[in-house]
Amino acid sequence: MRKPVITEQTQVTSPASTLKKHFPQIRTRQELRQMIFRQPALNDLFMRWSQEYQEDFLDRCTGLKGMKVLYDGIFKEIFNPEVNPERLSELLSLLMERKAVIQTVLPNDSVRLGAESSLLYMDIIVQLEDGSLCNVEIQKIGYAFPGQRCACYSADHLLRQYKRVKSIKGDKFNYRDIKQVYTIVFFERSPSAFHDYPQNWLHKFCQQSNTGLTMELLQEYFFIPLDIYRKSMENKAIENDLEAWLAFLSFTEPSRMEELITKYPSFKAMYQDIYELCLNTEKVMSMYSKELEILDRNTVMYMIDEMQEQIDTSKKIIAEQKQAIDGQRLAINEQQQTMAQQKQELQEKEREIAALKAQLAAAKAHQP
Repeated sequence: MRKPVITEQTQVTSPASTLKKHFPQIRTRQELRQMIFRQPALNDLFMRWSQEYQEDFLDRCTGLKGMKVLYDGIFKEIFNPEVNPERLSELLSLLMERKAVIQTVLPNDSVRLGAESSLLYMDIIVQLEDGSLCNVEIQKIGYAFPGQRCACYSADHLLRQYKRVKSIKGDKFNYRDIKQVYTIVFFERSPSAFHDYPQNWLHKFCQQSNTGLTMELLQEYFFIPLDIYRKSMENKAIENDLEAWLAFLSFTEPSRMEELITKYPSFKAMYQDIYELCLNTEKVMSMYSKELEILDRNTVMYMIDEMQEQIDTSKKIIAEQKQAIDGQRLAINEQQQTMAQQKQELQEKEREIAALKAQLAAAKAHQP
């Protein structure tokens, strides 16, 4: 069979050449494979991956597919607040609909369980210019019970802020010194509850009274299901700055990436940083390998969560069925008692009828 002829036009319209047109530093598949092959340690790591992941890695580094911005190493490289604080500040400002200027990155000493921390793509906490805290998470697969978990970690950050500020202020401490704690969670694959709202890809939560009385209760939550965002944007153009940022986080199709940098040129510098990073083969392979490990743990933990949810659902169904059966048994017992009573009454009536018949027969016998 003859090999297909690759024309100049097909090269221009191929996904890889589409991105290479904007980012000339992107290497060809052959160049990248040869570079890996020449370094035994990298080749050994590459060969330990499944063929599926080998192809995926080559596709992403050579522009056939975009590199996932959500990867911890990529996200921190692009949004590093110490290098480019304006990037994360702009994204947070759009989400929170208020000015959010990052002042510093705080050590994340959360009490999050080890198994749970392995489920995260990324978890970073920053202090904003006004003193408020913002915890940004990216979850590969959404946890079960997302509300309860986020409330616990928000409370943990609030308590740690209280202890830190009180230790600094000492006798001059006042509760007004405690600032807002924002929890922002991006889901690459969101929990099932979010899919009951297929048109909504931004959910905001805050505490509110039933009377209209306002108080600063300090905790707010933002949930962004990126899978729902992606689906809602099918065959739809990007229309505003927030949609553009979420497209940057979500889309890896070269056509959508080109659409983004054409309409919003500021994103080209961020893609440029990604493909500069891809030139460091050892670093990007190490990062990719780490993400594969997280993916494996994610899948296991997600399966555990799903199975536990199925077990809980089954227990509930069994309990309901048992209750229904017990109710049916009670109804049957009542019916049996009613039938026994009716049978007894019937027997008594039959005896009465027999007695009346005997009296009638005796009376007829004495008639002349």
